[in-house]
Amino acid sequence: MRERPPVTAPLPRPVVDTHCHLDVVDRQLGDGPLPDDALALAREAGITRVVQVGCDVASSTWAADFAGARDDVAATVALHPNEVPRIAQREGRAGLDAAYAAIETLAARESVRAVGETGLDYYRTRDVDAQALQHESFRRHIDMAKRLDRTLVIHDRDAHDDILSILDEEGAPSRVVFHCFSGDAAMARFCSDRGWWCSFAGVVTYKNADGLREALRVLPREAILVETDAPYLTPVPHRGAVNASYLIPFTVRAMAELRDESVEQLCDDLWGNAQRAFGPL
Repeated sequence: MRERPPVTAPLPRPVVDTHCHLDVVDRQLGDGPLPDDALALAREAGITRVVQVGCDVASSTWAADFAGARDDVAATVALHPNEVPRIAQREGRAGLDAAYAAIETLAARESVRAVGETGLDYYRTRDVDAQALQHESFRRHIDMAKRLDRTLVIHDRDAHDDILSILDEEGAPSRVVFHCFSGDAAMARFCSDRGWWCSFAGVVTYKNADGLREALRVLPREAILVETDAPYLTPVPHRGAVNASYLIPFTVRAMAELRDESVEQLCDDLWGNAQRAFGPL
């Protein structure tokens, strides 16, 4: 098992990890800290709030329950786009409809601030029929977010044009977050012009992410969020280790340097943006 990175110097102001999976253990990377330990480590690093993200009925239920029992965690619930064709294949249309109904019931809970992560993933789901199911699911989640007045958290992998097209056709909810933003500078401007937030993970510190760094530079300060997507996407210099919220300072400091801003100012912006994106945290 790989050694866990140490806690780095804390951030000078509190920051929210707007997207993590405290319930997920990646066996390829090794066990990360258990949820309570992960939150304690996060506080040591200046990360005082986290958004726990559901990807199926089981993880969404866990997220809603866990957030309901703590004041430092908010939840999102959804069927991940890659999960949708798996449910359809395993349980048929009836099973898929039952899953949507369960997600909507969870989304109405007070501890749940957002519907997501939902969207499209053409990297892992290449079959055309499976992609059609993702389109249907994305539309249903958009509708759910609007009816329940929840933020929409988008998973977008190799599907930028179709994501934007569906948002245009359906009409976006009042609050939209692009989780682990992966677009270019033009897409970043498109999103910020519409009042949407772009959330940056450890990927922005990777050597091959020049386009992503340019997107970060052009965004206005009110459009930026930060996340871990833990236990994945660990920032440099610990890329390859299991990720956790306490490692966000590496990402935040890199972002501040790229934008030629002080870490203090960026922390304040990230905190305020998270409150607007997800409600008071």
